Amino acid sequence: MPATCIQRLQRATPARWLVSAMLVAGLLTLSGCAAPLQPSTAATTSTSPHAPQANGIRLLAQAHIPAGTDVLGSRFGGISGVDYDARSGQFWLISDDRATLGPVRMYTARWALANALTSSPQITGMVVLQGDGGQPFPAPRRGGASAQGGTHSPDTSPETPDAEALRWHPSGHSLWWTSEGDPSRSIGPRLREALPDGRWARTLALPPAFEPSQPATPPHQRSGPRNNASLEGLTFSADGCTAWLAMEMAWHQDGPRPTVQAPGGPVRITALNATTGQAQQQRAYLPDAVPHARRLPWGPEVNGVSEILADGPHHLLVLERSYSAGAGFGARLYRVDLRTGSDTLTLPALQPGNYTPLQKSLLLDFATLGLGTVDNLEGMTWAEPLPSGERVLVLVSDDNFNPAQSTQWLALAVPASGENDGVNPAAAGGERGPSSPTSQPSPCGAALPVKEPA
Repeated sequence: MPATCIQRLQRATPARWLVSAMLVAGLLTLSGCAAPLQPSTAATTSTSPHAPQANGIRLLAQAHIPAGTDVLGSRFGGISGVDYDARSGQFWLISDDRATLGPVRMYTARWALANALTSSPQITGMVVLQGDGGQPFPAPRRGGASAQGGTHSPDTSPETPDAEALRWHPSGHSLWWTSEGDPSRSIGPRLREALPDGRWARTLALPPAFEPSQPATPPHQRSGPRNNASLEGLTFSADGCTAWLAMEMAWHQDGPRPTVQAPGGPVRITALNATTGQAQQQRAYLPDAVPHARRLPWGPEVNGVSEILADGPHHLLVLERSYSAGAGFGARLYRVDLRTGSDTLTLPALQPGNYTPLQKSLLLDFATLGLGTVDNLEGMTWAEPLPSGERVLVLVSDDNFNPAQSTQWLALAVPASGENDGVNPAAAGGERGPSSPTSQPSPCGAALPVKEPA
């Protein structure tokens, strides 16, 4: 291995999950050590000869951007959400870097999938996200020992978002993005709206049930989102009037985390009125058990929802992402019918017998695509349809800024839907610019007053 490769890997930030040295060595052997990606420089792309799945889904292309790649003066990686802007032909991506390797930020990219055999993703820009004061979000403060006894004092520093999902609002004037929050500091998940230049537009007040318990609450009395398993998915109805929000795992009071032996508790998927911010309804979704046992004597075994995406007026695509130490990542794509399942919005706790979960059907197990490696898939969006009429589904992974991983891009061809409610992402035309998100008439009613949680 060239010395320059070793130096670049030493500078990379460790993953949030432990990864064995054998995995690092294996990835370097397979991938080599790529040079930093400059704007408009192609990533590594490959295509697959594999036949379509039984439901007609087929792999168009995959690409990888190596961890540790520098783009526009920032460390590229941690991509937790992606959306496609059909007006400009660009993809928008959001990084979950909590202002440690650069500002809280978004990226723009292009990928000419009509020429999937020869094209690769090209990173074209970076946008710094701002808080309500018009400044970038601050880096997290490192706590220190107190003078009385050596314990850490409470951290009262401002929130540094843990960004997860990103969506263009169908109006074309703004982007919405989520943060998981930080239950260890009593900070709940957040849903914000930003202008295309990164300026803060508003923060939507989520229902009180979304707030986590106080850190000192005994485990058996906790309620609300779990740490690092909170607001993970976001999608809009075609008219932009409804926003669907998905948790990654069950709330404390709704059931346990999943194991290899059994599924965990139900995950809440909540519909908000995108104008008033009021919760309208909610469904319960049951993720699978962890599909593979870990191959190491220690380390995590997890499975949960990493993204959702509207697929017609009555259906959502649900991406389940799993990880087991030593066994690696996995992903499965399900389709759920929103007309099934009971409304759980008013239920303080979900228990067997007091709700009916959504009906789900498996569309794709990514292990069957012949990819070689399935990485930490977290982002999912519709892209420009193919001339054949097939829709294009693009997925991206979060590399955790880990040298043993990469930002994986996947492009799948999906048969045309029987529902004609606007699942074609290229249906809306026009240009998007940094105008006010409420400057145009809304089909959903009056605008929601700006509100930033305390």
